Amino acid sequence: MQAIILAAGMGRRLGEFTADNTKCMLEVNGVRLIDRMLGQLGRLNLSRIVIVIGYEGHKLEKYLKDNYPDWPLVFVENPVYDKTNNIYSLWLARELMAQEETLLLESDLIFEDSVLEEAVRSEYRDCALVSKYETWMDGTMVRIDDDRNIVNFIPKNAFKYSDTAFYYKTVNIYKFSREFVVNHYLPFLEAYIRVLGENEYYEQVLRVITLIDGTGIKALPITGKHWYEIDDVQDLRIAEAIFAEPEQRLAKIQHSFGGYWRYPGLLDFCYLVNPYFPRRRMIEEMTANFEPLLRDYPSGMGVNSLLAAKYFSLRHDYVVVGNGAAELIKSLMSVLEGRVGVIYPTFEEYPNRLPKDRIVAYHPGNDDFSYTADDLIDFFNATPIENLLLVNPDNPSGNFIGKDGLERLAAWAESKGIRLVVDESFVDFADAASDTTLLHNEILEAHPHLCVMKSISKSYGVPGLRLGVLASADVDLIRFMRKDVGIWNINSFAEFYLQIYGKYEKDYASSCEKFRQERKIFYRELVEIPYLRVIPSQANYFLCEVTDRFTSHELTLRLLTEHNILIKDCSTKKGFPASRQYVRIAIRDRQDNSLLTNILKI
Repeated sequence: MQAIILAAGMGRRLGEFTADNTKCMLEVNGVRLIDRMLGQLGRLNLSRIVIVIGYEGHKLEKYLKDNYPDWPLVFVENPVYDKTNNIYSLWLARELMAQEETLLLESDLIFEDSVLEEAVRSEYRDCALVSKYETWMDGTMVRIDDDRNIVNFIPKNAFKYSDTAFYYKTVNIYKFSREFVVNHYLPFLEAYIRVLGENEYYEQVLRVITLIDGTGIKALPITGKHWYEIDDVQDLRIAEAIFAEPEQRLAKIQHSFGGYWRYPGLLDFCYLVNPYFPRRRMIEEMTANFEPLLRDYPSGMGVNSLLAAKYFSLRHDYVVVGNGAAELIKSLMSVLEGRVGVIYPTFEEYPNRLPKDRIVAYHPGNDDFSYTADDLIDFFNATPIENLLLVNPDNPSGNFIGKDGLERLAAWAESKGIRLVVDESFVDFADAASDTTLLHNEILEAHPHLCVMKSISKSYGVPGLRLGVLASADVDLIRFMRKDVGIWNINSFAEFYLQIYGKYEKDYASSCEKFRQERKIFYRELVEIPYLRVIPSQANYFLCEVTDRFTSHELTLRLLTEHNILIKDCSTKKGFPASRQYVRIAIRDRQDNSLLTNILKI
């Protein structure tokens, strides 16, 4: 068996990274793609490795000859790499390809070691390695039958999103017998080039063979195994995270702050959303309006604040809309003057916007990080402040102050002239949600120093839209913030969501009730884990103390490395005792929660 590596391309989409070298010379976590691939091929007892070079090919050839002097490397040059595509590169290697069984690979791939081993061990003589379609995948797709026969190769121009449930992505690794190459592939390859030219892809020939010749090319699924195709800078960064050593991988994923749909198979118990909303009907309405929303400008702040006011039944001049709550937090914190009371541990987006000398910290003196309105009043009566931040329910503890306590706290703050900022992004998950929200005109008017923040991303399950609101009867503050955040700060998709939400309010209410039932079930399951102490929560997450077997970091790392599950390690957050270990676990749907608890029991 031999291997043929196609490495002639220019890799234009990688910009500066391929300005003076071909793609396979890229380093992923300090190892060049070509070195990693040769190391994997070197374990297979191959007769030779044929490398088709083109762009900066002489550099690649010299590098490989210097570093692999005793390897059976054969170089084939594509001198017109800038005018042709990989179909011509493969054509140039046709005589070598016809001599024996061949593994065909593209040089911009990175994959785990077992991938090639599985291909070689497979009983299929002629096969394409494939992986079940996921949203991050691009390029040639295939459809297969129940016997794993490839019944069609689907190029980009024939791709249909409505059919993705049936698609598999080609990994761009193939195993071909000599008989298939000589009797089928090369004759079709020659005819295809003669008729359609050299600026095509070799998969097109496989498509023609599948449709016309009927020769069985099998699909060898490797779904669940790590692999990635590196076409641009984002691909490079994702590959670095996927193939990093465990510690580095955890750090890279944590510091990406989202975008996890591009990490194959990652199950996110870190970020906090509603697993039951929006419902399918609402998504279908937004999908049906995709094109005009994409092509048309959104409305300005004036219209969008009207929509948000309608959303929460508030006066228009009391509301400012943000590109996520984060934009509003930045604006609000820039205008707060004086000392700010902060309850630790907390959502650190707020205090991170302040100099340390303006923060007056309150630390609950108990193991559950719980506190009441009276606790805060007593503490801050003795420690004067001009502003007080309350996240209710709190993040990460899930502590909750009910209606009576909120009313006392708001009245106390107003009497003291204290700006009370209440972030109620998670309040809809609370058992007493309808009685506890402060988003009412009469409440805001009774407390002009009150500001209420709400992230629509979290409880409404639409973080990709980046929506948040701040409400206050302090109309001067609202006017300032509207100017501060910009006139077109949200896009058309977010605006349309605000516009149509009213039709789905009952769905939202039922989703929150369904969530509360799931929280009770998940809590009962988590408390059975012997090394976790689960702190009761009114939010959509549980703060858990890791009491045995692991540190919080070790548990987080183990779940990611062994099960591709991400939870929040709270060891770096302020406000936790240095001697104790805490993690935060988001609440997802029944299937995901059950999966996690079963893993934690092992």
